[in-house]
Amino acid sequence: MPDTVSITARGAVSLILVDNPPVNALNAHVIEGLMRALTDAVRDPGTRAVVIAGAGRTFIAGADIKVLDNLAWGVTSEVPDMHGLLRQIEDSPKPVVAAIHGTALGGGLELAMAAPYRVATPDARFGQPEVNLGIIPGAEGTQRLPRLVGVEKAVEMCVSGRPIATGDALSLGLIDRILEGDLIEEAIRFASDVAASGEALPKTRDRRDKLPLREALPPLLQAGRDLARKAKRRMDAPLAAVDAIEAAATLPFDQGCRRERELFLQCVRSEQCKALIHLFFAERAAAKVPGVTADTPARPIQEAAVIGAGTMGGGISMTLADAGIPVRLMDVSTDAVERGMASIRRNYGVSVSRGRLTEAEAEARLARITPRAGRDDLGGADLVIEAVFENLALKKQVFAELDAVANPACILATNTSTLDVDAIATVTRRPRQVLGLHFFSPANVMRLVEIVRGRETAPATLAAALALTARLRKVGVVVANATGFVGNRMMFPYMYEAQFLVEDGATPEQVDRALTDFGMAMGIFAVDDMAGIDVAWRIRQELGQFSEPGARRPLVADRLCEMGRFGQKTGKGWYQYPEGRRPEPDGEVIALIEETAAAAGIERRPFSTDEILERTLYALVNEGARVLDEGIALRASDIDVIYANGYGFPAWRGGPMFYADRVGLGHVLERVSVFHRTLGERWRPAPLLERLAGEGSTFRELDRARATRVVDQKA
Repeated sequence: MPDTVSITARGAVSLILVDNPPVNALNAHVIEGLMRALTDAVRDPGTRAVVIAGAGRTFIAGADIKVLDNLAWGVTSEVPDMHGLLRQIEDSPKPVVAAIHGTALGGGLELAMAAPYRVATPDARFGQPEVNLGIIPGAEGTQRLPRLVGVEKAVEMCVSGRPIATGDALSLGLIDRILEGDLIEEAIRFASDVAASGEALPKTRDRRDKLPLREALPPLLQAGRDLARKAKRRMDAPLAAVDAIEAAATLPFDQGCRRERELFLQCVRSEQCKALIHLFFAERAAAKVPGVTADTPARPIQEAAVIGAGTMGGGISMTLADAGIPVRLMDVSTDAVERGMASIRRNYGVSVSRGRLTEAEAEARLARITPRAGRDDLGGADLVIEAVFENLALKKQVFAELDAVANPACILATNTSTLDVDAIATVTRRPRQVLGLHFFSPANVMRLVEIVRGRETAPATLAAALALTARLRKVGVVVANATGFVGNRMMFPYMYEAQFLVEDGATPEQVDRALTDFGMAMGIFAVDDMAGIDVAWRIRQELGQFSEPGARRPLVADRLCEMGRFGQKTGKGWYQYPEGRRPEPDGEVIALIEETAAAAGIERRPFSTDEILERTLYALVNEGARVLDEGIALRASDIDVIYANGYGFPAWRGGPMFYADRVGLGHVLERVSVFHRTLGERWRPAPLLERLAGEGSTFRELDRARATRVVDQKA
């Protein structure tokens, strides 16, 4: 028997334990081990019941993603067959109890649903998150889940991919009992009682009491498809999940399973699945940083302070408080701090009103945030995050003051989005403890943090930052110190090319529609309005952009600033906002664009959607190749993680570098070269793009080759 599964006699109960660290993922060895253990338990005359549990920190958190990756890329066509195992569990003549702690996700929940009984700890979580990888449950999950919780809830769980808590699982009928105390001991006692009762063992596949009548089904399915289109825009798997659940409600169980398998195989071979699995592994690769190992000491962050009580400072403070970290929110005056606290209270109030937090939870988080005027009283902070105005001189002044009062071991971080972290570090006596932590707005919502490694930043400081972002449930990506780092460095050519397109003949609405139809969360002009057109204007001044002789400079954005049209905050920018945050086209802006272009001698013409996408997205990719070649990003996949989590790039396209691979780097280079000839020096092809295209290679293959070289060097 594979050592990932063990069986132990506990009186008249056989305990089958899955031990496949770190999350007890199901693979062929685990499935084989479970089948053999169940066979042994059923044959054992001394066994009256069986308990299946997980060793370590969780039950079974799903299937082995590497197997899915191989399926997606055609490395193998063999799908690990759980159907025999599930039938064996459900047809067992002896009661089988799934004892769940941690999480029962994906294949783990599918296995548990095949058991006649399920028990769990109070803090367990249950879910079918497969849509997040571009697939649907493929081991009868879409067939059993609606039989246990009903079609409406099954659709919600499979479409959203969000897990539910133990209390909800009990009330829905997904589990039979919540067990306090030692899970294994209590589960064995529960199994013994079931066996002693002699009651008939329930089979989930035979249940139909929660399946609706045929006439009640269409509105439930329509609501599910509407949810899929809204919550997972342009994704195929959520709609396929609804189709599979429809099969559960309309077909015999075995036929429904066959339909589920057909839909699963269609999804797992799709481009969307490849892209989403790419990002799954990319996020995990981002935590692997040269010079930082498992042995690198990382100072634990027990207390923190945030300097600046504006939008970013307030959001960062909420993020820390949400993770259980006491934080001092500080600004120059009591009024400024109170305004920040009022905003935080409003944000928590919204969470309570929407049912995301209870009143008690919100109050507990608020209690972890202590307002303070001034910058002297840092308390016992292990980390101070500066979030003041984006001005280098101001940030240096603040860091000099912080260095004088912070305890010697304290880490000092700047939330700058573009400025030189090394220049900021020079005013301190602790440059090894200085780094950038670039949170994205709203900081309490957005998952991404760019961790900016300065020239002297110590490995221990990076290790502490990586541990912190993991604790905050965010994705931390280490990048080198450079103007704009990775995300904004690439954003500049993307944003300015869109502005040039508008001056050349497109409209803001046309460009934004092309981008959102492509899958971007927002169009670039709507993003500019949300961030503030004046913010981009100040950055242009601070960084001296377009100072090179002959460089084309965007003209309309500066005119908008001169008119006081700063975006959403003034009610007018590239768009007008008569009803809050919803943008509406503004004829005044179109007239301004046409007037400005005419004055500059720009001949305007129509643009197709394809050319708009090429000029914006390929500008992004070309700059990404430079960023990668210069070592500002460690991996192409790091760029993809940054753009999928911080800039609204559609995850189901895998990020800009993965997208370029799938389009073909040869094609991308061809178009970039055309733009270079017709539009000028800003479109000069990146040397790395030229090299990879010439070799017929990809960014993905480059990442793999570099990873292999690192492994070889360590060996």
